Amino acid sequence: MSHALGHAQSVAPTTPGPIQAVDPRARILAAVAFALVTVSLKSLLVLLAPLALAGAALLAARLPPGPTLKRMALMDGFIVFILVLLPFTMPGDPAFTLFGWPASWAGLERAAGIALKANAIVLMLLSLVGSMEPTTLGHALARLRLPESLVHLLLFTVRYIAVMDDEYRRLRRAMKARGFRPRTNGHTFRTFGYLIGMLLVRALERSERILQAMKCRGFTGRLPLLDDLRYARRDALFGVGTATALTLLLILDVWHAGFV
Repeated sequence: MSHALGHAQSVAPTTPGPIQAVDPRARILAAVAFALVTVSLKSLLVLLAPLALAGAALLAARLPPGPTLKRMALMDGFIVFILVLLPFTMPGDPAFTLFGWPASWAGLERAAGIALKANAIVLMLLSLVGSMEPTTLGHALARLRLPESLVHLLLFTVRYIAVMDDEYRRLRRAMKARGFRPRTNGHTFRTFGYLIGMLLVRALERSERILQAMKCRGFTGRLPLLDDLRYARRDALFGVGTATALTLLLILDVWHAGFV
């Protein structure tokens, strides 16, 4: 539990910033609207503006830059191969040739656009949504009328993922105490298979005990929400500012497309 809580705290803001004062529901809606508008933009020059807005949101959220940039790097690792191969797979005027394979200008432009959009959206999500406590996020999603089963799944996952991590670490310590050392052989593969199977079995048994305990306490399929979320004046100002910025982005993109 302490390991998981320590990891969660490592990406939390060092001190609360202006973003943390905004209602979580307004932050979620702003993040969704920002993502939709950013995806719809076509001009590379205009796409620099959402990235700058996301950087400003990062500063306002006062997130530690190191862990935040590491999270962004993980996302970039998933799409880097697509970005590298895209110039060589899209037709168009060749920009350069590598080992006999021509890379098109259209492919380079598309790859740059995807990279700018992905990084801007992820950075904004980390700033607006990633700076929330997981339970706060769950309550905000419930207040936004998302399906209760989805909210319950999020809250239970947050609560028990640390429990399963502790269970995994206990099993690994037991394996080491019995002299197990991982190698590239059949015994190691079988042992890790047994480890995963035992972890799944223990997770199933624990989930059944948890469900029985909840039913004994009167659980009827709905979790009471104990939050006190209320919209305030600052939330209205945040919403107006966000809507204005996103509208300007759309206008700039249309103007740039007509100008070009």
